Amino acid sequence: MGELQPQSSTTPPPPPPPRHLSSLVQPSHQRRNKHKIRVLKVFHSVFRSLPIITPACKMGSISMPIGLPDSHRNGAGSRVTGTLFGYRKGRVTLSIQESPKYFPTLLVELAMQTNVLQKEMSSGMVRIALECEKKGDKDKTRILDEPLWTMYCNGKKSGYGVKKETSEEDLNVMELLKAVSMGAGVLPGNSEIEGPDADLAYMRAHFQRVVGSRDSETFYMLSPDGNNGPELSIFFVRI
Repeated sequence: MGELQPQSSTTPPPPPPPRHLSSLVQPSHQRRNKHKIRVLKVFHSVFRSLPIITPACKMGSISMPIGLPDSHRNGAGSRVTGTLFGYRKGRVTLSIQESPKYFPTLLVELAMQTNVLQKEMSSGMVRIALECEKKGDKDKTRILDEPLWTMYCNGKKSGYGVKKETSEEDLNVMELLKAVSMGAGVLPGNSEIEGPDADLAYMRAHFQRVVGSRDSETFYMLSPDGNNGPELSIFFVRI
């Protein structure tokens, strides 16, 4: 009579944690393109690993205005919510929303560390230019749908701005800031991943979006009550 084989008691693995449900609302003009999503993921995976470079290379192809033009100070253009956030020694992400309750319509990872941006903002004026090349007159791609831009900060080339898909971490930041219309501060980050620099800094404000042409859009930060706070302008240009 053969020996009885011991029965292995296997415990089924625990169910995965519930996926975080976002209370953000889809933008009023949300359009999806699967091919573009795949392209963005490829660009992001490639350029995410590139170093941030800061050669003193002046941008001479276009002339950037300083501050919000007088013709747009009285409400011309559309007002949106802009948020710049990132870990202290990580890259800054720019988020554009119709308002804090909506999903982002644009997310761009900038070629700049958060602590460097904070230092630049302390100087009183920051002009970020994101420049890409025209592919031809028949190309109907919106400038904000481009996957990659060459980035300049106050005239210095700093690397590449890369359009990115919204991650769970990005959504978590938007959820935490849902009740914030404007302001700056620090959010608790993931200390297991980021270590001692786990705090995630953010700056949120109203921006005036001005569409110059199909090859030019600008976001001007609006200071509350017209005070003399720092000026921030973000230019998207296709040349």
